[in-house]
Amino acid sequence: MLARLLQERFLLIGLAVAIAAFVGEESIAHMGQTIELIAAFALVAVIILVSTRIAHHAEILASKVGDPYGTMILTLSAVMVEVIILAIMMQANPEPTLVRDTIYAAVMLDINGILGLAALLGGIRHGEQPYNDNSGKTYGVMILTAMGISMIVPEFVPKQHWQAYSAFTIVAMIALYGLFLRMQVGAHSYFFSYAYPRAERKDGKPSTGAASKAPSGHANTDDEPVSLSIAIIVIGVVLISVMAEVMSVLMTSGLEGTGAPPAMMAVIVATISAAPEILTALRAALANRMQSTVNIAMGASLSTVILTVPVMEAIALYTGQPFVMAMTPTQTAMVAITLIAAAINLNDGETNAIEGMTHFILFATFVMLTAIGL
Repeated sequence: MLARLLQERFLLIGLAVAIAAFVGEESIAHMGQTIELIAAFALVAVIILVSTRIAHHAEILASKVGDPYGTMILTLSAVMVEVIILAIMMQANPEPTLVRDTIYAAVMLDINGILGLAALLGGIRHGEQPYNDNSGKTYGVMILTAMGISMIVPEFVPKQHWQAYSAFTIVAMIALYGLFLRMQVGAHSYFFSYAYPRAERKDGKPSTGAASKAPSGHANTDDEPVSLSIAIIVIGVVLISVMAEVMSVLMTSGLEGTGAPPAMMAVIVATISAAPEILTALRAALANRMQSTVNIAMGASLSTVILTVPVMEAIALYTGQPFVMAMTPTQTAMVAITLIAAAINLNDGETNAIEGMTHFILFATFVMLTAIGL
């Protein structure tokens, strides 16, 4: 029992902090902007800690079902956290561009940050790293279509027709993701898996381990009950919801008048949801299992767009207040360059350090543009 509690210490910390934040929110709000910002960033740190436990137990579930189901569980758990935080923040501070900027930041972080860094470090360690090129092509065209429909075309939709187009977008995203899920877990599931060759032993005989079955980064978790993992995921999401509500209020008040980049809140939300995925993707790449990395990075990007958009558009229709979903020219250019680079790099079934570096430089460019307010 004690060992179990120690394993879930981040969850216990989250519980204590959530209670303290809920009780002390009003007191902190009267202590000045500096204290508000410190408290807000402390909450962000604890939210990330709790999200790592959600990701860990999602990995446990994933290890029991294998790819592509495993990475689907991982990406969906991260997107669920992101959608909850966004919905809460939009209630506390209805900033019309927050949803757009968060989705954009998440795509930059997932494709250029996670995939770029993983391919760079994995390439330095292992050279060319193989994966199923069908997955990269499928993810790429789905992301391009979803972002084009939901974040480029709205620039040309007249304001008086925003409700009709929002409803269309919801249906389109659901249809796209429904077909994608059918492909991912049905007849085309082989698009998203890769049969790694068996490792050779020093005596020249093939290893008896089935290296192609266990997703990278997943520990031996056969003794972990599924019900416990599901319960902890639910508890973690509730704790994150409570902390996100307080964090949103404190962060908004603390940043007021500081001259912080307008998209900072969006970057924070995207970072919270992506933090656990970064560790999992890097472990997979360093273990020379690039398929898991591609599934995580590209799958997270697709899930962010295709699941966040319909939820937030439904909220907009319910409240009667539209969000600004059309990307700025700078954002559109960065997304176009990113998806073109990904289409070229993920076309041959192997990644290398050079390809990783190109994406990581694009991520550095995104950070620079965000810092200067673009």
